Order: sequence, then C-alpha cells, then structure tokens
Amino acid sequence: QVQLVESGGGLVQAGGSLRLSCAASGRTFGSYAMGWFRQAPGKEREFVAVVTRSGSNTYYADSVKGRFTISSDNANNTMYLQMNSLKPEDTAIYYCAARGYSGSFFYTRRDEYHYWGQGTQVTVSS
Repeated sequence: QVQLVESGGGLVQAGGSLRLSCAASGRTFGSYAMGWFRQAPGKEREFVAVVTRSGSNTYYADSVKGRFTISSDNANNTMYLQMNSLKPEDTAIYYCAARGYSGSFFYTRRDEYHYWGQGTQVTVSS
C-alpha cells in the first residue's frame, strides 16, 4: 500500500549536518504518522523521531533532542530528518517508517509501524 525510499545519507565529520529524506508513494493518505529509526552494527533498531500526518506533533528520542528535527511535506509526500551536531554514535543505517492507521500507539515500538524503507547509511567520523 505504501512504499518508502530513504535518501540523503553519507559520510560527515563530527559536528556536521545531514538531511535525510523519505519519499512515500502509494496510499500515503492512509498513514497516521511517519517516523525514523536507526540501527548500528550489533545493536537493535531504535526509535529516533516521529511526526504525525498533520505535522503538528513530533517526538524525539532523548539521544537526539535538540540536534535533530523531523518534518513532513504532505504536498510532496516526503518526510525529512535534519540532523545537526552529528556525533560518531549517530552512525547507523537510518530507516523511515509509516503507521497505517490512526489511534493511540507506542511510537517508539517498531511493531507499531506497518511500512518500512530500505534504509540509508549515515557515517559520522571523529
């Protein structure tokens, strides 16, 4: 129903910035919320940030608060993650995800999202 494609990853020095994009196609109107997760080698996939369909509500993992900003452009069916003040521990594959229906949910849980992209690599060097 929904296809997600991430882009914008790359190699950056510590303290630098990157902007990730997630382009959505298909039945995007059915998505209640979209979020970003990341997975570093040897670690579990973890929640990063989420934005509701309206864009009026955002939530962030404590590890990225004040540094990352999530946003959405509904006209272009695209979600963004602006990452500033990057740290080596931000190195991971970043995945975008979409929740397919409304209702209360635990936004940090992977199984609360129904659609996933293939991921984009972010590497922060020290």
